Amino acid sequence: MIIRTPRRLHLGLIDPSALLGRRFGSLGVALEGGYEIEILESDSKEIVAEGEDRDTIEAVLKRMNSAYGTGVNYRVEVRKGIPRHVGLGSTTQLSLAVGLGVARLRNLNLSVEELAKTLGRGRNSGAGVYSFAYGGFVIDGGVKNGLPPLVFREDFPEDWAFLLVIPELKPGFDEEEEKPVMAGLPGKPDAAMEISHRILLGLLPALKERDIKTFGEHLTAVQRLVGRHFEDYQGGEFREDVGLILDFLAEKTYGAGQSSWGPTVYGLIRKADFQRLSAEARDFLREQGVGAKVELGLPRNSGAEVVSHGYLERLISSVNQK
Repeated sequence: MIIRTPRRLHLGLIDPSALLGRRFGSLGVALEGGYEIEILESDSKEIVAEGEDRDTIEAVLKRMNSAYGTGVNYRVEVRKGIPRHVGLGSTTQLSLAVGLGVARLRNLNLSVEELAKTLGRGRNSGAGVYSFAYGGFVIDGGVKNGLPPLVFREDFPEDWAFLLVIPELKPGFDEEEEKPVMAGLPGKPDAAMEISHRILLGLLPALKERDIKTFGEHLTAVQRLVGRHFEDYQGGEFREDVGLILDFLAEKTYGAGQSSWGPTVYGLIRKADFQRLSAEARDFLREQGVGAKVELGLPRNSGAEVVSHGYLERLISSVNQK
């Protein structure tokens, strides 16, 4: 069985202060280019992965076995991955991919939401869980009791895209480093109210009307407001070490921001403009002496894809017979 996941851009948390009784609330968008894993039943456990990917897979197999008695004897191979702790949702996407694979192999009818609860995903933000499940642009309704509910999901315009810049800088917080921050984060109610206003009467109408200029303006404003919640932990509205890149993106794209704890930053663009803008970005980074990857972030309007080996065998056979 092969499972392909999205990547996700995390576009911010709404209200860490829980002013109305629900904490956080997040928004995000699914992108192409996530994990591709192969998972098979086996006589023994075999994990073909490196570093933290291996640790994540080990933990998921143990949790699935503890919750559902699924055993741990699987061959799991990471064929394509997401860089860890750069703000693109690696842990949630890999965890859910392995959990879903185990569930399918054992004929367990479990929803992505049920798997997320079992695997401890979505405790602060549902953006990664719902990007995995459904793709597109998603907003969750904040944490109250367990996984936050999905309150909005919309296809992202396919002629829009993101110019992604992934600098060779210190990784963002991992989950252990993040825990004390999130537990003690007071948030700023005035920022939360303006974020909510801009989402409801700015981002969402612009998305429905496919108005990239207005969407980008509100996205930039939301990102700066979100940064006010975290400025004590990252040195300002954004990480200090990505400031110059964000200034460039703010000037060249429709809207710019930092995904999660970074260091990935992004600019909203029309897909047709990527070649020109990526060349300009590379020139700028070279002039500044900054090492970074510049990539196209294509929207993905579907969730994780599961392909059985039986289907692949039939497909190969049909091609060979032609």
